[in-house]
Amino acid sequence: MKQILVFWPSFLVAGIAEMVFFTVMDPQQLYLFGQPVEFSPIATYSIGFFGFWLVCAASSMLTVFFQRSADDLNRGGGSSG
Repeated sequence: MKQILVFWPSFLVAGIAEMVFFTVMDPQQLYLFGQPVEFSPIATYSIGFFGFWLVCAASSMLTVFFQRSADDLNRGGGSSG
């Protein structure tokens, strides 16, 4: 059940981040490793969304991890509720 605590907020924030990023940046003017991006705009938007979602999910996972009590961590994991 804790997956929803990670993936739903990260999905929402990734959507907002993508809207803000691609409002400022044109997908046809992006560069990757010094070369212009050759993907279609839809592919660029999709890759960008999944990249933002990955970063946001990692942030949410760290939040869930750090909210565990010291007893849970010392016991080797498991949720207390």
